[in-house]
Amino acid sequence: MSATQDTDGPYWRWDGDDLLLDCHLQPRASRDEFAGLQGARLKIRLCAPPVDGKANAQLLVLLAKAFGVARRNVEIESGESSRLKRVRIRHPQCLPNHLGITAR
Repeated sequence: MSATQDTDGPYWRWDGDDLLLDCHLQPRASRDEFAGLQGARLKIRLCAPPVDGKANAQLLVLLAKAFGVARRNVEIESGESSRLKRVRIRHPQCLPNHLGITAR
């Protein structure tokens, strides 16, 4: 097992200094929040509806704020039109304790 694999979690992995998250989105929720795990993905509830990219935009804002980066440092790598997404966070400045993500 490589050193990188030792620090990977069920829904996250490091790619150099970038953090990759596998997410399951629930749009049209009552509030924006991290909601534990959905299988091997981080479940994220969003108020925004899944139309015209509103839920995707809200996801990027939520993750940027949680990880202490500018919105431009968060991008959807796959799943643009799906509830199942892979998101890249470039150089996260903080790791929210309640998510269980460990530093490299």
